[in-house]
Amino acid sequence: MEQRPYIIGIVGGSGSGKTTFIRDLRNRFAESDVCIVSQDDYYRPREQQQEDALGVKNFDLPDSIDHASFLSEIQQLISGKTVVRKEYVFNNAEAEAKELVFHPARVMIVEGLFVFHYQEIAALCDLKIFLDAKENLKVIRRIKRDRVERNYPLDDVLYRYEHHVLPTFEKYILPYKDDSHLVINNNDDFKAALEVVVGFIQSKLA
Repeated sequence: MEQRPYIIGIVGGSGSGKTTFIRDLRNRFAESDVCIVSQDDYYRPREQQQEDALGVKNFDLPDSIDHASFLSEIQQLISGKTVVRKEYVFNNAEAEAKELVFHPARVMIVEGLFVFHYQEIAALCDLKIFLDAKENLKVIRRIKRDRVERNYPLDDVLYRYEHHVLPTFEKYILPYKDDSHLVINNNDDFKAALEVVVGFIQSKLA
């Protein structure tokens, strides 16, 4: 690639609608124009995750992610190299992991809970977007996602939200809201904001 890609970082708490926002963005652009790299594909193996006082694995800490590999592969893409990695399926035995191939593109979107917390990655972002939503809505969305997509019991989902998800949001995610260039309110929907972001990316590709 002749020049460094324009890098957009997207962050938001669990249940903020980040995954849906990213999916809708992905559907609007060709892979040759926009490369999307998700922190979710860089979780460390289950046996390496920290346990809380009750022995429950905590996947909602910055160290739950192999951020060295995350940063390294972002840098490889920036330098024009293609990256191949196995999809992380969140311990869902019913899900089959796919091989993910990331190609260099003129615009790169890097998304995940801790993208702004990892200073080396945050420093690469030309535009920082923060997805926000009311706490009660995020809980409801988390329940729907974890019960349906990841096959987690309700009690487990609620325990993790109270003891893992919420403390992590307040300590490692929310502090970066005020430093973001664009804050998207997703209490109802993000359609208008999505069009703004799509238009901005199109201007970078023009």
